[in-house]
Amino acid sequence: MGAAKETPKRTIPCKTPANANSCYWTRGRLREGNGNPSYRLWEIGTHRLMGIYSGPAVYNGPLADKYPLDNEGPEFPLNVERDLIGSKNQVWANTIYADFEICPLEPEKPEAMQAACIESAKNLYVEKTNDR
Repeated sequence: MGAAKETPKRTIPCKTPANANSCYWTRGRLREGNGNPSYRLWEIGTHRLMGIYSGPAVYNGPLADKYPLDNEGPEFPLNVERDLIGSKNQVWANTIYADFEICPLEPEKPEAMQAACIESAKNLYVEKTNDR
């Protein structure tokens, strides 16, 4: 028997020892928006909106200068990346409904978008964007 294939690891960690206690699972909708950050996650059943970044090292840490456009193209878990981007001819990314493991990158503030990263996702439903 051959060795089991390993899932590729993230280049930029989302869940770290420093933020692991604040990470949680939620049902949400992920899609691209106009402005920054470009990708936003809405927690279904709430008024909460999160702006998605790759992780704490990029959002507010030592890699912030190395990845200045992270707010426009964050690193996602592999299954999310594959289903979100879809065809290269799309003007907008697909919309994904899923159970997301979210790690907040800053404290929640009333009526403000909260910075977060997506550690993992399961039970994905993809709403495809029409190609133009």
